[in-house]
Amino acid sequence: MIDGKSILITGGTGSFGRQFVRNILAHHNPRRVVVYSRDELKQYEMQQEFRDPRMRFFLGDVRDAERTRQACREIDVVIHAAAIKQVPAAEYNPMECIKTNIHGAQNVIDACLDNEVERVIALSTDKAASPINLYGATKLASDKLFVSANNIVGRRRTRFGVVRYGNVVGSRGSVVPFFQKLIAEGATEIPITDARMTRFWITLEQGVEFVIRSLARMHGGEVFVPKIPSSRITDLARAMAPELPTKIVGIRPGEKLHEVMVPADNAFQTVEFQDHYVIRPSITFVTEPNYFLDATGEKGVQVTDDFEYNSGTNPHFLSDDEIRALIAEKK
Repeated sequence: MIDGKSILITGGTGSFGRQFVRNILAHHNPRRVVVYSRDELKQYEMQQEFRDPRMRFFLGDVRDAERTRQACREIDVVIHAAAIKQVPAAEYNPMECIKTNIHGAQNVIDACLDNEVERVIALSTDKAASPINLYGATKLASDKLFVSANNIVGRRRTRFGVVRYGNVVGSRGSVVPFFQKLIAEGATEIPITDARMTRFWITLEQGVEFVIRSLARMHGGEVFVPKIPSSRITDLARAMAPELPTKIVGIRPGEKLHEVMVPADNAFQTVEFQDHYVIRPSITFVTEPNYFLDATGEKGVQVTDDFEYNSGTNPHFLSDDEIRALIAEKK
């Protein structure tokens, strides 16, 4: 699904976009790769890093429907990574988050339909499952838009899917680089929000590989969820700075103690595969695919009625050594 294709990444100058471009240029043979974002400085910096004749850079914002439609011309695959992602920023600037994460999502969908893009993957987040903050609520709305878009494709070749995963190790604004900065500056203690807090973890490269595999697996309408490990925030702090004490500072606005990627209410729609889950769409399309058999031929099984994929009850928790290895891997 990558070789010989024209690929566009919205928000392509972000952490995911850079790693995605790095991966597909090194391990695949796309016809061209278009980075679509609104930050000219970050695009300039990417141009210096990726001096490849297959690269294209397109200034624009997913909020701009016409510009997004232009960006999607003669594109085969779209990865939608553009979003306002900081939970506190979304709480304090709700309409800005809505304009990008919901209105922008619809603009991407319309642009892909108008240009008959072949496959579209939208990046989601664990915060979209049973959301309690605005960021999660907007991403849930975005997920619903991308899933339901399969019902209006008609005879077009376009198919839409969603990839949902947890915290990305080392992504900008996340806790790992925050702790690293404090340690480098000689902090005498590590601030943590709540000793009970847990999170799912994935590296950027693992996220990129999962998106690429999902492009090959998708029928259209799925929410793909990888099986990934959890860690406690206290374990993360100890693994990164074993000599420093911790200080409880309280949960930030919109945060949960534990994150969920497959809520119990979605168990009846969820199919388990070897390394991932698929949440089947709740709506019925004109042509209903067999979501128990992905496009690569792998078979899945229905999860139990009481199933929930929760970072607090995840069977795989990282040890201190595994946490350190995961952080080292992202460098």
